[in-house]
Amino acid sequence: MKVKYDKEVDVLYIVFSENKIKESDEEKSGIILDYDKQGSIVGIEILNASKRVKNPTKVEYEVA
Repeated sequence: MKVKYDKEVDVLYIVFSENKIKESDEEKSGIILDYDKQGSIVGIEILNASKRVKNPTKVEYEVA
C-alpha cells in the first residue's frame, strides 16, 4: 500500500494495488474510487484533501 499527497493540486491518493485501473467512480463529490478489471479497489483519490483531512501530509500506520 502507498499513500501519496500532491500538495500542488491538493490530492491525496491511497494505492492498494499496482493493477491497471479499468474503471473509476466518484462515489461522493471529490472521492474517487479506482477499480481493476475484477472489480477490486486499486486506489482512492481524495480531491481538495487539505479541506477533508486534518493533515494530509501525516500518515500513521498501525498493525493490530
